[in-house]
Amino acid sequence: MGVEHASANDSANVQTFLEQLFEQGLLIPSDVDGLYGRGAKFERLVDAISDLIGAWGIEHGAEVMRFPPAMSRTLLEQSGYLQNFPQLAGTVFSFCGEDIDHRRLLKCLDNGTDWTEDQKPTRIMMTPVACYPVYSVMAKRGKVPERGYLIDILSYVFRQEPSIQPERMQLFRQREFVRMGTPEQAQAFREEWILHARWMFEALQLPMTIALANDPFFGRGGTIAADSQRALQLKFEALVSVINPDRPTACGSFNYHVDKFGKIWTIRTESGDVAHTACCGFGLERIALSLFKHHGFDIDAWPTEVRTTLWP
Repeated sequence: MGVEHASANDSANVQTFLEQLFEQGLLIPSDVDGLYGRGAKFERLVDAISDLIGAWGIEHGAEVMRFPPAMSRTLLEQSGYLQNFPQLAGTVFSFCGEDIDHRRLLKCLDNGTDWTEDQKPTRIMMTPVACYPVYSVMAKRGKVPERGYLIDILSYVFRQEPSIQPERMQLFRQREFVRMGTPEQAQAFREEWILHARWMFEALQLPMTIALANDPFFGRGGTIAADSQRALQLKFEALVSVINPDRPTACGSFNYHVDKFGKIWTIRTESGDVAHTACCGFGLERIALSLFKHHGFDIDAWPTEVRTTLWP
């Protein structure tokens, strides 16, 4: 979802909720909007939400993969992300100067002036979507077996999207599953997860609706890409309205990539066809924030069904 513009009243409500999160020790402020630490109670809840989502993967025999929140710049270039979402990407820069440049840097720091002249981009970029590092790894295995692949992923991801809205963090965690194989396998996986998500949010007693959606494509061609994505029904989102009733929050997404990533990384099935992929992912912080907003800050006072769903 793209950047949202709130009214003055919305901004006041958002600020109040954010301040409450700080006061309760759930989030820890920094001097950058959307970049927060997490307190023990918040982490306990995030872990429980992640385990709840992950239980589906255990039941279905998903292969677990964990990657750091940074990835190869080459792989991100290949993925098409920079063509479509350059406004959200983050590149890791590092000092690449010599002694004279270091002396200039020290002088700039002493004077409080810009010190970044000798910072150059490295081969590393911040991971924008948890599943992106997976596809090249799977391609190296050769042909996708008849049963297909199912991968369980958990990672911090980065979006260059500063905001005081607590649900729009710049660094947050995604728990995600990727299905890789035939078109039928990818589409059936997505449909199963949409049904499972309905049960999950109902058990958490969060008001959730599934809605057709599109990604925040950038540039003049972005509208055409977004319209095409919606027309082909490639993306659905799980929208929860409790954080901001007038602007529902996407807490999960269900995406069918068709053969996009199969073509990019030459991933083929045993029959020789280009593999199709789908992914279903959830924003753990957003679900946690929704629970605190809807049920209150005292977890012990939450409905019994919600607590037993999270801590069986």
